[in-house]
Amino acid sequence: MAQPYGRILGGAADDIARAYETFQAQAVDHDVGSILEAGCEPSAPFSDKQTTLGGEVSVTGPGTFFGRAQRTLTFTPSDKRGWWFNRTDRSAEMPIYVSINNLWTVVRNIVLSSGSPHNYMRMVEHIVALKVGMGLDSVMINMDSGDPPLFDRSSMDLVEAVEKVGIVSGNEPAKYVTVKEPVTLGGDRGDFLTFLPAEDGGRELDVDCAVAFKSAIGKQRIKFRVNEQTFRRGASARTNTTLGMMLYCKTIGKLFADTRNLGYSTKNILVAGPRKYVNKPQLIHEGKSLEAVWHRATLDLLAAAALIDTGRFVGKIVSHRAGHTLDVCMVKELYRQNLLMEL
Repeated sequence: MAQPYGRILGGAADDIARAYETFQAQAVDHDVGSILEAGCEPSAPFSDKQTTLGGEVSVTGPGTFFGRAQRTLTFTPSDKRGWWFNRTDRSAEMPIYVSINNLWTVVRNIVLSSGSPHNYMRMVEHIVALKVGMGLDSVMINMDSGDPPLFDRSSMDLVEAVEKVGIVSGNEPAKYVTVKEPVTLGGDRGDFLTFLPAEDGGRELDVDCAVAFKSAIGKQRIKFRVNEQTFRRGASARTNTTLGMMLYCKTIGKLFADTRNLGYSTKNILVAGPRKYVNKPQLIHEGKSLEAVWHRATLDLLAAAALIDTGRFVGKIVSHRAGHTLDVCMVKELYRQNLLMEL
């Protein structure tokens, strides 16, 4: 009998088998499907044509790594296929194409770079996730530094900006890709990612995502179909950290370059202590906050899918206790082993 995780691309088979047993035993806290709440109509499917923005729109907020500076992202329509970051402060450099081929590092967040190592964009995940979550194929984003803005409502400011100008369809058909077979990549802490092919040529992406923390967050699991409605639900979910890490960033961490200017506060990040949250959690379902798993599923996992530059990824993604490192390793393996195919 074939295993549900298919071919193993990395990780120990026994560890993956045990992790799958743990995952399957974990209860689903919210099975959203394609309808957000009872009585609501599901979002319309994404356009089957290539899409871009209906106009130019800018969003400003405090810098993620330099909180005292104001940073502006300007989203503009583009006839160049794909997503691009244009560093206007580096006029001699070419725009950075959002692709796994331009991944620079994934320490704590996804950083893209192209050409000169100074031509980079940090923490792109909360931005590029809109590509998959809103069915937006092509856009040029102008930015005057490599430090993106950090918002109190996570990526909701960006979603509302896109909604303000609208998404328009062109004449070219959208491209769709899926995996040729079920594949799984395992980590070293009971984590794994599974990518499953689209069934019967379907053009949808389904997600089954579980997290487990040794903190107030605990175990959380959601299942949903990606569309504008479900993505909008997750776009307001803040990233999370432990109380210990928050204290570190505000004290000893100020001595180190990667944390000294990090603009995290109790407004823009969810802080979890060992037994309770330090600040008020959001996205409550049946009395339980699912903010952490919504953030993981929509703003982290879909960002990794956005690094697939050959078309819209469709099929199903199963994520258990995974993070950025495993995400990008999986996408790399899909390309290295020629596992993607166009529908």
